[in-house]
Amino acid sequence: MVTVNNPVLTVSEAAAMLNAHPNSVRRWAEIGLLPYFRLGLRGDRRFHKEDIERLMQSWQVEQASGSIR
Repeated sequence: MVTVNNPVLTVSEAAAMLNAHPNSVRRWAEIGLLPYFRLGLRGDRRFHKEDIERLMQSWQVEQASGSIR
């Protein structure tokens, strides 16, 4: 269910938040780095904004600890 507290983003919107290319977002979703779900007959990917924010926070923690690969 989509609520104000849990907005849903398209691939392009998620890419803009992550400052990444949409194909990178699709790849991260396929390998399990970023949770997603499919919507509609075409099976478009959608992402919960909180999952995008969680990924960004994990990257900041890794960067701060110096464990970036």
